Amino acid sequence: MKIIDLRSDTVTHPTPDMRKAMADAEVGDDVFRDDPTTIRLEQKAAELLGMEAALFVSSGTQGNLVALLSHVQRGGEVLLGDKSHIYLNEGGGASALGGIGYNVVNNDSRGMIFPEQILDAIKTVDVHHSRSSLVALENTHNVCGGLPLSAADIDSVGEVAHKNNMPLHIDGARIFNAATALETSVSDLVSAADSVTFCLSKGLSCPIGSILCGPRDFIEEARHWRKMLGSGMRQVGIIAAAGIVALDTMIERLSEDHENARNLALGLANIPGISIQPDLVQTNLVFFEIKGVDPVRLKDRINENGVLGGNIIPRWRFATHYGINDEDIEKTLEVMRIAMKVEQEAL
Repeated sequence: MKIIDLRSDTVTHPTPDMRKAMADAEVGDDVFRDDPTTIRLEQKAAELLGMEAALFVSSGTQGNLVALLSHVQRGGEVLLGDKSHIYLNEGGGASALGGIGYNVVNNDSRGMIFPEQILDAIKTVDVHHSRSSLVALENTHNVCGGLPLSAADIDSVGEVAHKNNMPLHIDGARIFNAATALETSVSDLVSAADSVTFCLSKGLSCPIGSILCGPRDFIEEARHWRKMLGSGMRQVGIIAAAGIVALDTMIERLSEDHENARNLALGLANIPGISIQPDLVQTNLVFFEIKGVDPVRLKDRINENGVLGGNIIPRWRFATHYGINDEDIEKTLEVMRIAMKVEQEAL
């Protein structure tokens, strides 16, 4: 039985082209800046995002952490959303390791934080206050449904941040999904940002890694922090080679994941007991609610029938990716339909 794994787009396996590139990768010691493959990946990523330089990091969490450590002095604070990944799901690293405070404002339903919220949250210059030093956005926003923020959204936040002497960082773990959904280039989408992280190991299907992009001097500072965190890697070109293949071949196909997600959402909407708004499924993340049955029992039942899903409380999440095709979508809907019926009849 094939396992249809919809828990996350992080479960993707490297493509055959990636595996070959990894096997054939030209390598050196990247701490000495002698790894040509890693250098090529970083240059390609920076050019793609319209930025001066880039840094390969082990994960999106590490990319965000070294970005915050590079932007904000100890005792300063970052303004960010209450549902952001940096705030909720990165272990409080900026606080624990950098003495950085979190100044939290409410995300709206799309994951946006607005200029007026930022203005209200900025601390006045006073010896009693920490310094408001950075604004962070997330695009697409995981907890808020995988919806993309537009270039106009980002520009409006960047404008108010810069007017108040704060850089703008974007947690762009799925920034290529956002650009695909908006039918724009990623460089145009992030043009107002001072730094951006994006994941190679989600929809782009690499086995490991993320990229941090920004100005050259900022990236050199981030390189220092990366080394301090124990991630100065040696012959890392073996991993970076997959990233080059991903940037060359995996971005354009993200629209397939989005189409599969829309079809999944439309099918789920026709199953009694499932509450979903298909029009809010705009990228590869499908959020929905289950009513009238025990969610844990339901999850166990679909797992037994070869479908693995993500969080179930308070909402379920399915993530489409390179490893999911249209037949898998049909099978998932069949399994969900039968499982819901069985659980409803058991009440």
